[in-house]
Amino acid sequence: MILEKIESLLAEIKTLTASNAEEAEALRLKYLSKKGEINALMADFRSVPAEQKKEVGIKINELKQTAMERINALREQCETAETQDEGIDLTRSAYPIDLGTRHPLTIVKNEIIDIFSRMGFILADGPEVEDDLHVFTKMNFAADHPARDMQDTFFVEQNAEDVTKNIVLRSHTSSVQARYMETSQPPIRIISPGRVYRNEAITARAHCFFHQVEGLYIDKDVSFTDLKQVLLSLAREMFGADTKIRLRPSYFPFTEPSAEMDISCHICGGKGCGFCKHTGWVEILGCGMVDPNVLEQCGIDSKVYSGYAFGMGVERITNLKYQVSDLRMFSENDTRFLEEFTSAN
Repeated sequence: MILEKIESLLAEIKTLTASNAEEAEALRLKYLSKKGEINALMADFRSVPAEQKKEVGIKINELKQTAMERINALREQCETAETQDEGIDLTRSAYPIDLGTRHPLTIVKNEIIDIFSRMGFILADGPEVEDDLHVFTKMNFAADHPARDMQDTFFVEQNAEDVTKNIVLRSHTSSVQARYMETSQPPIRIISPGRVYRNEAITARAHCFFHQVEGLYIDKDVSFTDLKQVLLSLAREMFGADTKIRLRPSYFPFTEPSAEMDISCHICGGKGCGFCKHTGWVEILGCGMVDPNVLEQCGIDSKVYSGYAFGMGVERITNLKYQVSDLRMFSENDTRFLEEFTSAN
């Protein structure tokens, strides 16, 4: 009787099928587990006559080996089928998947970098969490300058005994210039793009963080004429060959003389419109000759070297270039807004 049962199970096992890993596991439990069919034969094996035990034992081992091989083969088939089906995921987005685009600020920043790179400027970078020494002191800011107050600057850590040791979120990338001048001697020709922070109310025209690109050129016999020509080249590269520039006297602690630069309105061609408030001009950046005190603070001999510096807001340039009415749109991550710049990528 036990030999007939073994032969029946052997024939049954040879025809086993499974469509997935769960079914293969169910077959293993049915035939090979402690409570399975093959293990149950051992109870009958005890009552087999001694002269038949060898033959029956061989048949049981053959049955067990056949079952293991068959079930393992079914497992491998199921795993292979599941791996091949992984490429078909009905929950995925339909093909073709739309490609993204660079952020408008990145597009404009890269364009500015490219323009200055072709004029020989190299990139310089620095920390966004800075000390007062590099943000203000080395940039010729007085100890009681309003920019040091809580109204304008985000303070991380204050030192009541020594303001130069205050830790702040940098309010301009001029700190990168200070660090570069400390470790390098002229000629220096760098641009420093990066994010800056100021404690301002968030509106359509202002934000508590924005992006700047500042430039610095120091060498012997550098003049304001050199600065004007570089900025004229920038304006014409960014806004068109017919763009004109205008320099108005201004004040910055780190430059003397200083100026604000306007460009002729690229919307009306300088004739006057609502965009330029009917003046024909739009302010774009600040600039000037590096104050000798800044050079000396950073270890450069102001009697031998001179230089110029300039700084512009990337958001401001992007507003002018693409006529974006609300500054907040740049940081809201609204894909409807970002998709408008696909062709500009």
